[in-house]
Amino acid sequence: MTHLWVRAEQRPNEERVGLTPEGAAALIRAGLRVTVEKSSVRAIPLDGYVQAGCEIAEENLWPQAPADAIIFGLKELPEDGTPLHHRHIMFGHAYKGQPAGRDLLKRFKAGGGTLYDLEYLVNEDGRRVAAFGYWAGYAGAAVALKTWAAQQRGDIIGPVAKYPGKTALLDDLAAEMRSLPRPRAIVIGALGRVGTGASDLCDALGVAVTKWDMAETAHGGPFPEVLQHEIFLNCILARPGCPVFVPESAKSGPRALTVIGDIACDPTSDFSPIKVYDRATDWDSPALRVATDPVLDVTAIDNLPSLLPVESSEDYAAQLLPSLLTLTALEAGVWGRARAEFDRHIATV
Repeated sequence: MTHLWVRAEQRPNEERVGLTPEGAAALIRAGLRVTVEKSSVRAIPLDGYVQAGCEIAEENLWPQAPADAIIFGLKELPEDGTPLHHRHIMFGHAYKGQPAGRDLLKRFKAGGGTLYDLEYLVNEDGRRVAAFGYWAGYAGAAVALKTWAAQQRGDIIGPVAKYPGKTALLDDLAAEMRSLPRPRAIVIGALGRVGTGASDLCDALGVAVTKWDMAETAHGGPFPEVLQHEIFLNCILARPGCPVFVPESAKSGPRALTVIGDIACDPTSDFSPIKVYDRATDWDSPALRVATDPVLDVTAIDNLPSLLPVESSEDYAAQLLPSLLTLTALEAGVWGRARAEFDRHIATV
């Protein structure tokens, strides 16, 4: 019997989960065994999983899970260097030259385990079957606007925290921007899930948005128009051939741009389209100030949807469930393609 083990997230400020109680019940009806770890932070309460018929394990017990269990989480495992023996479903961030990703692959090679990277679960056309994109865009635009509002007060943005829902986030932002003029924003990747979420947040706050996608960036740059907006929201993933939207020279050149929201957030990738910063930001320090005359702040939080953990979990879990229902054929379809991607990269370690 295929055994899915849903682990507790161990990263700070991570309350999302990729399987809801309703989804767990569907898996159990389909003949899968489902174990859910207790969690002190998960946004969706444990009671629903109990009622769905899941087995319950103690928090962070996954290293002792049965050898045939498939460990399912979202964000990073503790970076303790231990070999990884199980099959893992998670966002590995390991295939684009990231230093930490190389270390993760070494752990899989040492333990003989397998990574089914959620970013590489794709259909026959190469499109991802599930993504947090919309809520990443929505939350990323919110953090960028909060960063811009702080600049208007002569400050740098302070810590951010989760919201109980979308309405609370909008109310907070509206209050923060009530007496301020509206900036101009440009969204690159506007036709995708991330860009749609970012644009919707801006629209809700009355921020004018210039929406660019592949047609507007096909010439490969340079892109002086980006620097003519107060806020730039990057909503496309770094990949080979990605053009540079903000060169390093932008820090010292003339520009209206004062906030970059790198929602795709891949600063350590060789293919990053934003060359003015080199590390992600976090909830305690959401913005990295990379220039002071004029000011330029970069926000690049890599678990943005956790600002709205309930909505983002429910949305993502609904998208992923059809693929989870095919786990009994782990070497075919989306799982077979993800395994092939892992095999290709592990061979280079």
